[in-house]
Amino acid sequence: MIIDLISDTVTKPSKGMIHAMMNAEVGDDVFGEDPTINKLQDRLAKMFGKEAGLFCPSGTMTNQLAIKVLTNPLEEILCDSTSHIFQYEAGAYGFHSGVSVNPIVTSDGRLTGEHIRNNIKKDHDWLPHTSLVVLENSCNKAGGTYYTNKETQSIAEESRALGLKMHLDGARIFNVLVETNEETLAIGKNFDTLSICLSKGLGAPVGSVLVGDSSKIKMAKRFRKAFGGGMRQAGILAAAGIYALDHNITRLKDDNDMAKLIGQELTKLPIVIGMKPVMTNMVIFEVDHTIEVEHILEKLRELGVRAAAFGKNEIRFVFHMDITSDMITKLIHIISKFKM
Repeated sequence: MIIDLISDTVTKPSKGMIHAMMNAEVGDDVFGEDPTINKLQDRLAKMFGKEAGLFCPSGTMTNQLAIKVLTNPLEEILCDSTSHIFQYEAGAYGFHSGVSVNPIVTSDGRLTGEHIRNNIKKDHDWLPHTSLVVLENSCNKAGGTYYTNKETQSIAEESRALGLKMHLDGARIFNVLVETNEETLAIGKNFDTLSICLSKGLGAPVGSVLVGDSSKIKMAKRFRKAFGGGMRQAGILAAAGIYALDHNITRLKDDNDMAKLIGQELTKLPIVIGMKPVMTNMVIFEVDHTIEVEHILEKLRELGVRAAAFGKNEIRFVFHMDITSDMITKLIHIISKFKM
């Protein structure tokens, strides 16, 4: 039994999802003729109160398309320093859109209205023009911390008063919503565009959907083609996304609860000297600095647990739909007996 906690992107399609994929009605999506993709796009757009959606291969693409349609060259994005767009998207904001990023350092991966207000650039020839705020919910590198709707609404109000646009990297937004019990429509009101990922805890093999107003999504579709993201009979993939929305949202609470339980167990280990707040489906813990992280990961692999280094002295566990109750029982036993 391998307990794979390296990421929630390792999930494999369930039998029900595979059945839905095999029976999907398809067409040529470049011509807008794939009915299953159209259904998925329309559904997520309506869920978040937007006019249109665009199915893409990845969350990186949806984030970069949002930046492309919401900014102009020589402008600047405000985001947290741990944000995915800054840390893990290969500097694509500069490559594709000719913009820079102002990565704001916070204690927990979450910006406030004050952060926005204090980081607007003055109108000088030698400075980029601040134009876009990007929030990540939940925030991966910060350990799965999240914004409530009240918090994002406050940031949106501050940003709009300053003439800034708003994008949400909703890579794990449904992991957040099962905790806050907030409505997707309320979240959508705070943002010009939102990226909704289907291939993490929701369990689809591929895909994210960008939602926004029709004009922005029309622009994004053109840029998607230029980025090489135009797909043909990809309704097979979109069917997995529809199945995930139908069957896998509420069960994300189980993943979050597993993370909290294992987080409590890890605090009992002498080699664990710190832990980020466990708020969703991730546990990021700091280990004794005298022990090499790779040595700990190797020991865990020998015991049947896969995990990832997440910084010089940190390890990340991510919980997902392929982790069973038997695996949790085994993991608790492994942790209780773990010695280096």
